[in-house]
Formats: sequence, C-alpha cells, structure tokens
Amino acid sequence: MGCSMSVIDVLLQHKKAGELFYDKSRMEYGFNYTRECDPISLTMPYQKSSYIWKHHLHPIFEMNLPEGYLFEVFKNHLQKEFGYIDEFLIFSFIAPNIESRLNFKSEFDKTAFAAVDLNEVLQNDTEDTFLRLVRVFLSRNAVSGIQPKTLALIKDKENLPLKEYIIKTWGEEYPRLAENEYFCMQAVSKAGVMIPVVRMSEHKKFLLVEKFDFNKKSGEFRGFEELLVLMGKNRNRKYSGSYEQVAKFVYAVSTDKIFSMEQLFKTIVMCYLLRNGDAHLKNFGVLYDSSFTDIRLAPAYDIVTTTAYIFNDKPALTMFGKKVWWGKADLIRFGTEHCYLSPRQAASMYALCLQAVSDTLAELKNYMKLAPDFVPVATRILDSWQSSLSGKSQKELSNEIIRNWRADKKA
Repeated sequence: MGCSMSVIDVLLQHKKAGELFYDKSRMEYGFNYTRECDPISLTMPYQKSSYIWKHHLHPIFEMNLPEGYLFEVFKNHLQKEFGYIDEFLIFSFIAPNIESRLNFKSEFDKTAFAAVDLNEVLQNDTEDTFLRLVRVFLSRNAVSGIQPKTLALIKDKENLPLKEYIIKTWGEEYPRLAENEYFCMQAVSKAGVMIPVVRMSEHKKFLLVEKFDFNKKSGEFRGFEELLVLMGKNRNRKYSGSYEQVAKFVYAVSTDKIFSMEQLFKTIVMCYLLRNGDAHLKNFGVLYDSSFTDIRLAPAYDIVTTTAYIFNDKPALTMFGKKVWWGKADLIRFGTEHCYLSPRQAASMYALCLQAVSDTLAELKNYMKLAPDFVPVATRILDSWQSSLSGKSQKELSNEIIRNWRADKKA
C-alpha cells in the first residue's frame, strides 16, 4: 500500500470491468475500463480514455466512504496499522466486502461474516452490542452519514435469505434519534412515499433500516446512485445545490418520470413539514435495473426532525434561491414548476402530506405517554410539526408572531 500507484479491480456482474487507481504523486484518482461493457455508473459510460478525478475518489466510489463516527473508527484502526490514512486506503479496506451492483478486489482479502440474529439485536440494544457489531462488520461498513451506525448481516428465520441492515444509534448530542427518525419515516410512509423496512429496538436505542438495493425477485443487486453522484460532486459539496436541481436530475434520468416526480415532490414536502434540515444531495438517490429500462427515485431515507436539536435549523438545499421553510403556496408552486405536476395534483399531494403529519402527530402524542424519557425531544418535534401544519411559510409565521406581540403590547 506504500507504493506510488495503487489499483483496485472493479467488477460488474462479477466480471472485471475496469481498474480504479490512485497516483499519490499527482494526487489523482483514475478509472480505466478494461473491456467494453455496461457503464459502472450512469455518469460514466464506457470510454477508452481514463476518468480522472483530482484529490478525491470519483463520486460513484466515494459515496461508499464512511463519515462522522465511522470515519473516526476507520482512522484510528488504519492509522495504527499503516501509519497514514487517505480515501483510497479506506476504500481499499472496505471494497472487497461491498455487496452491490459493483464488486471489487483490492490488496485486502474478502472477509467471511457470520450473521447475527434479528431478535438478539432488537432485544439487546446496548452500547456494548453496538460496539461489537461495529468491530465484527468493520470491513463491510460502506455506509455514509454522520451519526453512529454500522452495517450488519441479519438473519430472521432459518429459511429466509440473510438481509443487510443499517443499524443506527445515537449519542448525547442528538438524544432519542432512533424514535425521532422512526416516527418521521412512518409519517413519510403515510403520505404514500416508498420507504425501506424500518424497525425500532425494544429499548429504542437502535433503528434498523433494511438496505433496499437488492431485488428479492430477481436475486440481483440493483444499481443505486445518490444525487451527489449524478451531479458529479464530492461529498464536501453535499449542501451545495437546490431542490430544483434535484428535480431536474431525477426527471432527466428516470424512465418512470411520473412515479419519480410524484415521489420526489411528496418527499420534499414531507421534509419541509417535518422540518428535516438534513435533506442534502446524499439523501436522495435513484435505483435502476441491469438493463437500464427501469430507473426511478429510490425509497426515502434518513429523514428526521432536525429542529428538535437545532432550533434555528434551515433546509439543507435552496428552493427559489433561499434556505427557508416555505409554506403551502410555495411548495405547491415548486411542484407545478419543477415536478411537472398540475396545480390540482400538487395541491392534492400537499394535502395528503399534511394529513400524514397530522395523523402521525396524534400517534406521537399517545406514544409520549408510554415513553417519559422521550418527552423533552418529542415536545420539540411536536412544536415543529404543529408550526408547519398551518401551511404558512417561516416569514409568515414570524410576521404573525410580531403582530401578536405588538397587539399584546398595545393592549
């Protein structure tokens, strides 16, 4: 690993498609196709010349790199072993164990993993269990995101195939995050948006999210690419962009444009209503089959009420040039101008989203009676949701507060 040039074989359908290399002296990452074949990414069709990327891995590879908590784990592990760390070393370490449309061979060996029992994880959601899972599945952890999480192979019943889950927990900075995300995802599902299988552990310490890129009917992995990849951006630019651009790229690549745009519109509306300020370019993606005849928006994922922890949080991307919480009129305008919906369709979908939040709010209130430790965070979630149910924009709500204050002062 100490030589100037390092190489990873990139396999498509288990046949070598090309080579990913890193030239340390030039700080260049490159990819060469070694045979004419289907593209390894929607953004990288076959060509004879190299795809060169300066300073960072190509987005299709970089989207697998760990962030936040997991990055610190990898940094400590690999720096101790090799005395340095860079993106290529991390990717080389995890690449042989990535199970997806693409497979990889590097200087590291593929690891044989023993699956863990679903009930064991759900019932023993302790810090020790999480740390054990991180250690066991460390070299499989091609998963991004800031919060503590790990991939794990889970077995449910003996006769069913193993499933890959992302297991999320939370630290002191974002308490009760599992419950927050669970109820947000339930609300999103009520709005008719596709979501992965989501399970909450017995003591609410873990949220288990089943990976959705495996087609159970065909037994094949579907391609998955984040919007960050489609836009040709690296992860340090995940907050640079607009929801208009997201809609533009999803529409451009989708084969089922009606489905994708309806799903995208409702997802974005729900992110606004739920006050999810972390709906950035890595939190939208597309799925596609091996023939590229079915390309559509992927299920919604990583949706939480961030204003429960950051009171003045803003949307991750701009809409109409601003990062503000728009209300009903502007969201419907976004749907008609950028998601190709009629005013009637957009208004109907907005109403459906509003009802989904209202119904989940009622469920959350009942749940709070059974979970007193969740009440402080849940109260802030409820406050955020109730403010959005008015259908007013952030500016309209602020003006209303000022008017009421002035009226009270005069009285």
